[in-house]
Amino acid sequence: MNRRRAFILSAAASVVALIFLVGPILAAEGAEQNPVETPIGEVFQWLNFFIVFGGLAYLIAKKAPAFFSARAAVVSAAITEAAAAKAEAERLLGEAEESLARLDLEVAKLRTAAEAEAADEAERLRRATGEEIERIGRAARAEMEAAERAAGMELRAAGARLAVERAEALLRKQIVADTQAALFRNFVENLPGSAP
Repeated sequence: MNRRRAFILSAAASVVALIFLVGPILAAEGAEQNPVETPIGEVFQWLNFFIVFGGLAYLIAKKAPAFFSARAAVVSAAITEAAAAKAEAERLLGEAEESLARLDLEVAKLRTAAEAEAADEAERLRRATGEEIERIGRAARAEMEAAERAAGMELRAAGARLAVERAEALLRKQIVADTQAALFRNFVENLPGSAP
């Protein structure tokens, strides 16, 4: 590669030197004519074209394979990535379609499970309600029995009180002052004998 580059550079330097040497000679020969329009000018134009074209061809030949191979690698990687993404998307789509196909079955299973749970919960609530009603009934019966006992005791107390009041009123009517004095004397006489 270095020999080739050195050859091209030396050829280009030779052409440039030739142009600088031949240019003044041609200018002196025919001052009226434009050097570009002469046959030698056309040769130099073509020579210039081939040098520029050769340089461009050399640069393209040197840089293009690396550029195109790098670009091909990038495109190949992108294609591989896209193929992997497409395969993943197709797999996910297949799973989604299977899930949709099984969705009706899952909904039916969930519905039957929910109905069974609701029935179990209703039965549990019925049992709990029955137990609560029974407990409240027992408590009410106990309260009623307690109230009955309290009312009976109160009634007996009221009856006893009324009986004592009636007896007292009756005794007051029947006991007169003489009877009271006799009872008191009898009590006082019995006092010394009752002491131990």
